[in-house]
Amino acid sequence: MPESSRARNTTSPAELDPKERVRELAQAHGFDECRIARAAPAAHAEAYQEWLAEGRHGDLDWMARDPKRRSDPRLVFPAAKSVIVLATNYFQGRAPNPEFKIARYAWGDDYHDLVKKRLKAMARDLESLGGQQRVYCDTGPILERDFANEAGLGWSGKSTLQLHRRLGTWFFLSEILTSLELAPDSPERNKCGKCTACITACPTGAITEPHKLDARRCLSYFTIEHKGPIPEEFRRAMGDRIYGCDDCLTACPWNRFAQASREASLQAREYVHDWKLRDFLALSDAEFRTLFRKSPIKRTKRSRFLRNVCVALGNTGRAQDLPALERAAAEPDPLIAEHARWAIQEIQNRCSDSSSHTKLQNSLEEWREGGVEKRR
Repeated sequence: MPESSRARNTTSPAELDPKERVRELAQAHGFDECRIARAAPAAHAEAYQEWLAEGRHGDLDWMARDPKRRSDPRLVFPAAKSVIVLATNYFQGRAPNPEFKIARYAWGDDYHDLVKKRLKAMARDLESLGGQQRVYCDTGPILERDFANEAGLGWSGKSTLQLHRRLGTWFFLSEILTSLELAPDSPERNKCGKCTACITACPTGAITEPHKLDARRCLSYFTIEHKGPIPEEFRRAMGDRIYGCDDCLTACPWNRFAQASREASLQAREYVHDWKLRDFLALSDAEFRTLFRKSPIKRTKRSRFLRNVCVALGNTGRAQDLPALERAAAEPDPLIAEHARWAIQEIQNRCSDSSSHTKLQNSLEEWREGGVEKRR
């Protein structure tokens, strides 16, 4: 049964006040939390402008476009009176233990597709209350964490991520701007206390002080958003990460309360568990697009993704990975080739003792003679 049909079959909607009806609809459409804030200027609009002025957004140029509009939902949707803030749990439980790391949110299907569909269906149902709506799922000009804070949907952690007493760090925020006048919820007290686990966990010092993040040092930024070479000063810090970095999320003590998500589409795909790093280097562009169909990883494109894989191999690879890296070093794409050459040098530096060096030379000779190991 379609989600909108399930929502319309709820009991006695006429007996509910508009706010309760909104909460009922949110639950019926699969959201794990629903809170209400007033449509008003964002509380940290000035701090956001300062962050942009300092260049801490790196080359995320879209974040600097029309910051005033991003800071006030009424400039986006003049009819807005309330912001319905929604959370979707994506915690998959125990992490797999492969030879690389992908951020949890990208283990399965692209959450934008799942959440946007639900937002639109819920917005249609809200029309029965006389409201006009506009929906956002991490894609529109709205400072969503400010409104989550105002609505009491958790609080802003020192990592700048939103935290929740029941969901921990593992949830997606989304919003419905509505013309309905809904009573706002009360903010929740910040419960981070003296804890600085997220700051300590950051491998590159990107959290420069509580509640301040410099994207130009963030491994999530470099592995996902950054289009050029990974700066050499951060390559070893990447370790085995090939898409995103969850270190500041994983470190949060509030995650001890997190429960596994019921969303099948967000569960880990086969390659998250079973692939080896060098397997990814054998992907053609068409194979890359097929493998990551409906995945957020697809948006990075093959060039940037294989750039990341090469760096991870440079940090963790062994002699048997060299043939795959030699092929990557011969790629016509300069971004892939340069990072593959760097990785080869890093592995060669580690294989400096005689036994490892012999194994390394044998692997290279086998590849150069045509006995290239094929991908599984």
